[in-house]
Parts: sequence; C-alpha cells; structure tokens
Amino acid sequence: MSVDEEKKQESFNDNAEPAIQDGDDFELLTAEHRAAGERKLLRKLDMRLMPTIVVIYLMNYIDRVAVTSARLKGLEADLGLTDVQYDTVVAILYASYCPAQIPSNIILNRVTRPTLYIGTCVVLWGLTSAMTGITKNFAGIMACRVFIGLPEAAFYPGCMYLLSSWYTRKELAFRSAILYAGLMVSNAFGSLIAAGILGNMQGAMGIAAWRWLFYIEGAITMFVGFLTMWLLPDYPHNTRWLSPAERRLAQVRLAEDAGEADHDSANESVFAGFIMAIKDPKVLVFMLMGCSQLLGLSYINFFPTLTATLGFNTTITLLMAHRTGERFFHITSWWWAVILGYIISLCTMSIGGRYFSLFLMTIGSTSGYSMTLVWVSNAVPRPPAKRSAAMGLVNGFGNLGNLMGSYIWKSNWSPEYHPSMIIALSGLAFASCLNFVIRCMLIRENKQIEKDELEHMEGPGRERIEEAARLEGITFGEAVRRRRGFRYLY
Repeated sequence: MSVDEEKKQESFNDNAEPAIQDGDDFELLTAEHRAAGERKLLRKLDMRLMPTIVVIYLMNYIDRVAVTSARLKGLEADLGLTDVQYDTVVAILYASYCPAQIPSNIILNRVTRPTLYIGTCVVLWGLTSAMTGITKNFAGIMACRVFIGLPEAAFYPGCMYLLSSWYTRKELAFRSAILYAGLMVSNAFGSLIAAGILGNMQGAMGIAAWRWLFYIEGAITMFVGFLTMWLLPDYPHNTRWLSPAERRLAQVRLAEDAGEADHDSANESVFAGFIMAIKDPKVLVFMLMGCSQLLGLSYINFFPTLTATLGFNTTITLLMAHRTGERFFHITSWWWAVILGYIISLCTMSIGGRYFSLFLMTIGSTSGYSMTLVWVSNAVPRPPAKRSAAMGLVNGFGNLGNLMGSYIWKSNWSPEYHPSMIIALSGLAFASCLNFVIRCMLIRENKQIEKDELEHMEGPGRERIEEAARLEGITFGEAVRRRRGFRYLY
C-alpha cells in the first residue's frame, strides 16, 4: 500500500470519538429497539403521508379534467368558444405546469416546512379552479387555466421528492405504486363526482351545472389543502408529530441507505442543485426519456375515442373506458405491452383484436410511468438539492410529451388512427432505448464506485458522511465502511 493510501486509511480508523449519545434520541437505534421502532415509524408515515397524497391526487385529477367534463353541459356555448379555442384552453395548462415544476421543486428543497408549501399550493389551485366558474369569455378561462398550472406544478414532483425524503430506495418503489394506484382510483371517482354534479345541479339557484362543477370541486380542494398542512410530515429532522427518537431513526435510515446524510452543504446556493442536475448526463437522458414516454402514452387522454372505434354506443364506450430493486425491466417491459397493443391495432379493425389491444395498452400505461420518478430519485440520491431539481426537470420536461400528444390523435385520422399509433409506438421504442442507455450508465458508475471506495471523501461529500456518522452515533470510519455498500439501482 502506498504512503498516500496509508494516510487515507488512517482517516478511517476508529480512533475518533463517536457522537455523544445523550437523552433518548438514540433509544430506537439500539439493537433491541431498532426493528420495532422502524415498523412503528413506517406505520405512522403510511397512515398519514400516503392517504393524504392519494386524496390530493384525486382532487388534482378532478380539477385538471373539470374543463373537459364541463364541456358536456354547455361550457363552450356559454363562453362562446370555437373548437380551436377550446383545444387551446385544454392545452394551455401545460404552458405553465411544465416549466413551473423546476423552480417549485427548488423552492421545496429550501423551505423548512413542505407541509405549508404544498398545502398552500393545493389551496391556490382549488381557488383558481373555483374562479373558473365565474368566467364569462375565452380570455377569462384562459387566464384561469394558465394560473391553475402554477400551483399544480408543486404537487406530483413535490410529493415524490417528499416521499424520497422519508423512504429508502426499495421502500419508495412500493409507495410510488400506491400513489399511482390512487390516480387510477381518482380516474373512476372523478368521473362519478363530475357526473353527479352535472346531472343534478343544472339551473340550481339560476347557475349552470358546469359552473357548479368548478365551484364545488374548487371548494373541496381548498378544504383538502388546509388539512394537508396538518396531515403531511415535514422533513425527518423537524416533523412535529414524531418523537425525537423517531426523527433520529428516520434520518439514520436514509443515511444508511445512501451512505451519507440527506442534507445539503451549508455553503451551497439556491441554484446549486439545479446546476448539478443539469450537468448530470443521466438527468438529461431521463428528461428526454420521460417526454418520449408520455408521447407514447398520450392515447390515455383519448381512450373513450379509441374505444368508440369498437362500434359500441356512447354509454357502453364510457363504461369500458419492490422487492428485487431492479428498475429497467420493471419499467420498460410494460411499455413493450403497449407497443404490442399498438401493433395489434395497426393490423386489425376487428372488435376482438382492438379490444385486446386496448387492454394491453391500459395495463402497460399504468405501471411503467409510476416508476420513472422513483428511478430518478434512486439514480440521483444526493445531495437533496440536486435530487429535487432533477425530479422537477424530468417531470416538467416529460409532460411536454403530453402537450405534443394532444395534437397527434386527430379526428380526421379516425377510425384507424394509424398515423397516431405509429407516432406513439415510435415514442415508446425511443424511450426504451434511452432506458437502456440509463441502465448502462448506472452500471458503469457502480463500477467506478468500486474503484473509488478507498478514496478519501473531501468537501461536501465528506460533510455529508460526517453528518451521517453524527446522526448514527458512530465514527467517521464506520460511516465510510457503510457507504461502501451503496450501489445505484438499475
């Protein structure tokens, strides 16, 4: 061993004193209490964090698609909208929603109380949704649609970032699946709620049913937003409804999972995380992959139109309408199911064939996308500022695929929609290639980690390992040895 290596190894020796373990903060870190304490902590999180996010997801979906539901009860006629103007009203949301996700996640990383930030955004988008009910013309509803995209931008990437601040990498995959399952439930309940309001409130107090839809859903969303400020946790170090020992355990779990503390360096600027994220080639590939993926899955917004090609009437058409740590195949294989569905639809117009193809497209769309931001948080785990910016970049840029996808399912291509399906199929094929590129990049980085494990961490990296050692009450050398177990998931 060289002299330099001996000096580096000496810094790993256990001659440094471990952090002083005073009080009860370290009670749950002992061998006899750790397992039970961790189970209790996860139960608390799962009982408050997950249901709250699912309910917000429900309101997010309902508020976003309310304009399409309102179309059924005269929104276009009352506001004097042309077909082009209505399409613009639907699409303009993404003009503010997509770019706003990046600064929103940067802000979320800097605030100490994400409960107040997310809760306030929920209240604001509920208020904007309710104000849509008082619009009188094209300009008014356009303004509401633009402004509703700003607070809504805080939700999905923000909640995924909050989840990644509490759950380990393997735990995060299952919780993300629960979150996306909540979206599937919201699709069903959202349509039922809208149908109930539109069917029973027409002319009540002299107000059109579509206006009642915005008033009622906006008010409910605001109520949920205020509850969110109390129900959601903040960060592991400052959540008020956890004991000091539970907060310590929550921090230690994340430090053990990544080999360093989940904290930013004190001298890093507000935009440091954004700069680090945009310089990371993995993030750029993830961004392009997310956009291509959502372009390929854009049929979701036109699913009733596609089921109508089976030849059924409108009513029947609407009615039809974590363990391994592996990431690549768990995401991409579902896209391949959608691709197979597209191929079948391109080859036949028979009811049986098209019905089966729509089934493949449905199961494929709900599984792969839910894992994308989970993989981003796994591939860019530290520092938190970089992780939050990366998640905002990927989801914000990725939703441009939704914007492009809203223009490829043209009515004059019906009923076959062959050009639409070829474009979408190509998007998923390209996304699959990019996923493979990310997998290769992570494998290469894991090999590089193996080479660099004995190298002394300096600067911000050393600070985070020292913080992890302090949290766990161990020496710096022990923390370094634990870090040697970290590998990217691919």
